[in-house]
Amino acid sequence: MKAIDVRNLVKRFGDKTVVDNVTLSVEEGEISGFLGPNGSGKTTTIRVMCGLLTPDEGEGTVLGYDLRADQLRIKRQVGYMTQKFSFYTDLTIEENLFFVARLYGLSPASAYVRDTLDKLGLTSRRHQLSGLLSGGWKQRLALAACIMHKPRLLLLDEPTAGVDPKARREFWDEIHDLAADGMTVMVSTHYMDEAERCHRINYIAYGKLLTSGSVADVVAEAGLNTFILSGKSAQKAARMLENELGVDQIAPFGNSLHVVGKDKALLEAAVQKASRQFDILCEPGQTTLEDVFIQYMSSSRDNMAELENGGH
Repeated sequence: MKAIDVRNLVKRFGDKTVVDNVTLSVEEGEISGFLGPNGSGKTTTIRVMCGLLTPDEGEGTVLGYDLRADQLRIKRQVGYMTQKFSFYTDLTIEENLFFVARLYGLSPASAYVRDTLDKLGLTSRRHQLSGLLSGGWKQRLALAACIMHKPRLLLLDEPTAGVDPKARREFWDEIHDLAADGMTVMVSTHYMDEAERCHRINYIAYGKLLTSGSVADVVAEAGLNTFILSGKSAQKAARMLENELGVDQIAPFGNSLHVVGKDKALLEAAVQKASRQFDILCEPGQTTLEDVFIQYMSSSRDNMAELENGGH
């Protein structure tokens, strides 16, 4: 059974269509990444799928429950971690978890809290005020509260924003452990290394789902070509390449340039010209998920900007 199976979802706020005909599915036990620029509709789509918002159009099921008729049942089976830390800062970690346990009617609450503290490595800090925690420990508390009622689906909305690399890695280790135990996870993120840790990714831009698949599939489907130019004059070459046909992206990395384009013949002609003119090395490179992300962003139209400008 698919954990999420939704078709043609539409959600509007006034005259703005925030989710525009989105169809996607997520297998049970899968970690599915949700990528896209700010304001692209990721959070709204997540809120529709966890039963917090009712779609204006579309249909589907989440955990086997109807998206429209069974919103309360969906909510009870979902853990939803928001972008913003939303716990009482003047309560301890343990007190916050007791509060959440009572909200869910978990009994005995003390056993659920004890087991959750232990699972997330929070036992030694259980008496700390949550408002005094670092970003990484706040994130761990938020995750603990989301999984305490043993949900079948975990929805994470940019969960590692503002968290240091070590805490991010530890967080993702926890997510993979949960998925290995059968929990389904959908996570929105801007970090490409995090997206690459997902089993599948979905790219949404301004309400429209543009692509879905494994990282390898999405990179291949984008049809981009990449060349690496390296040498001391690479930065000078960048200025020349900005005006060359076939060059869609130029990204400097130290003394090298990452040059990307869809038209391989035009791109190769441009980089070979730069290589000769500036006496720098030119060789084929590997297209990355970030290259694909940037390409989609540059070719997508911001529906909010269009509305503000009076467009349709």
